[in-house]
Amino acid sequence: MTVPQGLMLCDDLIFFSRVSGAARASGLTVRMVRTQAELLAAAGSALPGGIIVDVHNPGLDLPTLLADLKSACATMPRVIAYGSHVEAGVLRAARQAGCDQVMPRSKFVAELEGKIGEWLDG
Repeated sequence: MTVPQGLMLCDDLIFFSRVSGAARASGLTVRMVRTQAELLAAAGSALPGGIIVDVHNPGLDLPTLLADLKSACATMPRVIAYGSHVEAGVLRAARQAGCDQVMPRSKFVAELEGKIGEWLDG
């Protein structure tokens, strides 16, 4: 099994398929995880280059997740967060929590094919 360059915390399989397809087209792999605990376990066992987070994922506690990632990973992976543009407060909170990049889902989709390599593999 190939070790993924990235992890994606989301519960939308259709949207994940779009992201994983863009990653594959760039020669990268991304693995979907559905919970914060699953993300931490996966990141701790194989350090990803980047993590993509849906800020609306059920049960997400972003400040705790980022602190736990710093403890679990030898090198902190890049964290890209996206969410609904109408929830500016949630996106602002993601920036304040320490995500490397935060954007509305529409911008994430628009930049996906051109930036996936940068987001996951530097």
